[in-house]
Amino acid sequence: MAEKEIEEKVYKSIIKTIKDVPLEEYYTSGHRTCQGCESALVMRFLAKAAGPRTIVIGATGCMYVANTTYYTTSWVVPWVHTQLGGSGAAALGTAAALRALMRKGKIKQEPINVIAFCGDLGCADMGLSGVSNAMTYDYNLLIILYDNESSANTDIQETSMTPYGAQTSFSRPGKARRIMKRRWKKNVVPIIIAGHRNVKYAATMTPAYPLDAINKIRKALTIGGPTFIHSLDPCPKGWDYDPKFSHELGVLAVETGIWPLYEYVNGEIIYNEPTKSIVEGRMKRKPVKEYLEKQGRFSHFTEEDIEYVQRMVDEMYEEWEIPGVMPIKSINVKISDK
Repeated sequence: MAEKEIEEKVYKSIIKTIKDVPLEEYYTSGHRTCQGCESALVMRFLAKAAGPRTIVIGATGCMYVANTTYYTTSWVVPWVHTQLGGSGAAALGTAAALRALMRKGKIKQEPINVIAFCGDLGCADMGLSGVSNAMTYDYNLLIILYDNESSANTDIQETSMTPYGAQTSFSRPGKARRIMKRRWKKNVVPIIIAGHRNVKYAATMTPAYPLDAINKIRKALTIGGPTFIHSLDPCPKGWDYDPKFSHELGVLAVETGIWPLYEYVNGEIIYNEPTKSIVEGRMKRKPVKEYLEKQGRFSHFTEEDIEYVQRMVDEMYEEWEIPGVMPIKSINVKISDK
């Protein structure tokens, strides 16, 4: 498909207002997610954005266990379960099978969406190699990382997506060592776009901005090829807050700069609001303290800890060559004389 034709299709796929979102539900009632679960909204959004001609693949995790209980499911579209680290292989195999069946005339030629979702452990940790492999092929598939910053399905264990200092069942603060999680959160979208040249679309999102989220899913499916979206999903159980604050925390993650919203489209970074206004200096970032203090997992933080996180976030926007996206501080290339 010509680039101009793709641009026209992408433009037509964009939903202008929330009133224009399709009314049909392909992820319905009956799931057993926790109250205030933002990942359940991701499932609802992806099903609405994709429509009925869709195959959804779910790796083991919260959104597998909660959505398929006792021979029942909330999915109206075809749904497949795969192993914890199997999202990439399952998505790739499904897309390849559809192409082969269409080529052989076994099924009619038509666009059928293939969407695989996986949590931070099943996508950013043990499943990353499979996801990376899927991104190297030219099959049409979308992989969505729903990131609640822990292994929430198995009692909130630490993952590489758990933020610095956060309390989990594997990183309890103690008297001898107050900060147990000393690693910084893994930045997955830059890994995907820097390491996979044929990826034409990747993005970050959060359910707190529903129209932004739905349109990004629609863009990914329209542009085609291997595409990737990373969603930050506040989790009442793992983050230790009242479920009514899920939406507020998603907004604060963005407004403090901790979670920038952007898209990678054919080699270009496009910032989305309100991150666009932050990067362009039209909006001031809120202090990270407003975000951290609303979560029990950071209740052991001292002012010094909060200041450290603030400095790290400031660096993302004040020193990185691509603000909020990639930790490269200079594009100067030094060539050794040796």
